[in-house]
Amino acid sequence: MTWATDRLDACKAGSATPPPIVRTLKLGLLDDWGEGWVRKSWRPDPDLATADGSLFGGYLAALADQILAFAAMTVVPNDRLYRTVNLQLNFLKVSRNEPLAIEARVVAQTRQLITARAEFRRLDGTLIAEATAQQIVLAFEHRPAEQAALDAMDNGQTPGV
Repeated sequence: MTWATDRLDACKAGSATPPPIVRTLKLGLLDDWGEGWVRKSWRPDPDLATADGSLFGGYLAALADQILAFAAMTVVPNDRLYRTVNLQLNFLKVSRNEPLAIEARVVAQTRQLITARAEFRRLDGTLIAEATAQQIVLAFEHRPAEQAALDAMDNGQTPGV
């Protein structure tokens, strides 16, 4: 177990307190995870729709950053944290105010970089967006890994969430 997998377990169990940004943006947490993968179901709040009823693309980018960060959490070493250094999102279909199934997988990993890919699907299986991200892996600064992660969570800056 690592600080990151402990956090993923708490998110899955519903016992994690989401950071303020997650609550504000109504991103939710996750449904399930395993080494190298995560998944969540998500229903947009009606207040997030644009004038024509479609979902704002920037909002999908926030969801992409979150789910891809969750995927990185499944493999990041206990004495490391990470930050998104590259995020790409391709929109394939218009998304309306409908539930989505979102899954992400780690597709490559080195000592310094984690690359993950995500898919956003309607419940009928239609692929509406794809995203990729790269996370740079960094050492915790001069403190035990667990304390640094807890401090970050307390300040609403949870690594990877």
